[in-house]
Amino acid sequence: MSAIRRTGIRKAAALTSKFVERIGGEVGPGGRSSVSGRTVAVFGGTGFLGRYVAFELGQNGTKTYFGNRGCEMEHRHLKPNFDLGMCKFVFYGPRDRDSMAEVISDADVVINLVGKHYETKTLTTNPTGKFPPLLYKTNYSYQEAHVDIPRTIAELCAEMQVDNLIHVSSLAAKEDTKSRWARSKLDGENAVKEAYPWATVLRPAQLFGPEDRLLNWFARIAGSCPFVPMIDDGRALLQPVYMGDVAEAIRKIVEEPDKFEGRTIDCFGSQDFTYREIFEFVIDITKQEPKVVNVPLDIMKLLGSVIELAPTQPILTKDHVELWAEDYVAQTPEFYENQIGKDKILTLADLDVKQTPIEKVAFGYLHRFRAGGHFVTNTGYHHDV
Repeated sequence: MSAIRRTGIRKAAALTSKFVERIGGEVGPGGRSSVSGRTVAVFGGTGFLGRYVAFELGQNGTKTYFGNRGCEMEHRHLKPNFDLGMCKFVFYGPRDRDSMAEVISDADVVINLVGKHYETKTLTTNPTGKFPPLLYKTNYSYQEAHVDIPRTIAELCAEMQVDNLIHVSSLAAKEDTKSRWARSKLDGENAVKEAYPWATVLRPAQLFGPEDRLLNWFARIAGSCPFVPMIDDGRALLQPVYMGDVAEAIRKIVEEPDKFEGRTIDCFGSQDFTYREIFEFVIDITKQEPKVVNVPLDIMKLLGSVIELAPTQPILTKDHVELWAEDYVAQTPEFYENQIGKDKILTLADLDVKQTPIEKVAFGYLHRFRAGGHFVTNTGYHHDV
C-alpha cells in the first residue's frame, strides 16, 4: 500500500472516530447494528477461537478486517456475526509482507490468532533423484506459524502506528518445556514483544468448546480405536478454559486497548484436572465403554512418531505426547495476588470475565457420541420400555 493511500485512509478513519466521539461513542440501536467507532484486523480468524472472537466483535458493531488465505467457503461462517458492510475479507500470503499490510489497512487494533497444532506436510519427489523417491515436505513449520509470522505482524503494527496488538500465545509456553510447539509459542511471544513492546499477550490454557481438540479427541478415540492410550496413566494436570471466555476477554481489550497495552493475561479455567479425570468425565457423558491402556511416555512418543507420518491430519504426533505429558496449568493464586505494578500478570478476573465451568457446556456437544443419541435414554421416546 502506498504511503499516500495509507495517509488518506487514516485521515478518513480519524474523521469517523471524531464523529463517533463527538456524538457520545457508540451509535446505533445497540448490538450488531451499532457502530463502535473501532476498526480491527484479525489474522487467523477462520480457526477455532476466531469464530467466537468474530461473534464478540460483531455484536457491538466493530468494523473488522479478516486476513483470508483460502476461498470464500472458508470464511463464510463468520459473516452472520456482522451487520452488512461491517466485515471485510482481504486475501494475503503469510510470506508476503505487503499483502499483510493490506489486511491491517487503517485498523486501530490488530489481533493475531495464527497458530497450528501440527506441522502440515505433503509428499513430494526427491529433488536429488536418489532413494527414497518420495519425501515429506513441510508446508508451514511451528517456527514460521508461531514466530516468523507474528514477528512480521508486530513489525507492521509498529510501522503503521496501530494502537495495539493482541497476540494469542499459550499457557504452556515455558522455558523448561520439551514440546517444540510450546517452545515456539514462547519464542513467538519474545519476537512480538521485541518488535512491538506495547503488545497485549494472552496466554490461554487448553481450550474447550464445540470444536475443541480436547474433549472431542477423547470421545473420537473412544469410539474409533481399539483402546484409549493414557500417557503415564494420565497424571499430568491441565486447567481448560472455555473459548467463549477467551473471546470475551479479547473484546474487552479491543474496547480499551490503552488500558492493557504491554500487559500479559493468563486465561485459565476455574478447576484443574488430570488427563485421566478429563477422560472419565467425557465417557460419563458419552456412555462409551472403551478399553484404557496405560502407555509409558517413551512408547507413546514412538507411537506418535509413526502416526504423524499419515498424509492427512494425524490424530497424534510425538510433540502432542510431549505436551500432554507436562502440566498445562496456571500459577498459584498467591502468585497472581502478590504481583504489583505494570509487570503484574493479569487473569480473566481482572477483566471481569467469569470462568465458565466445563460441566456447563460439555454435554451440549458431546452427547452426539452416544449410541443412539441422548434421546435413547428417554422412556417411550423410541419405544415403550
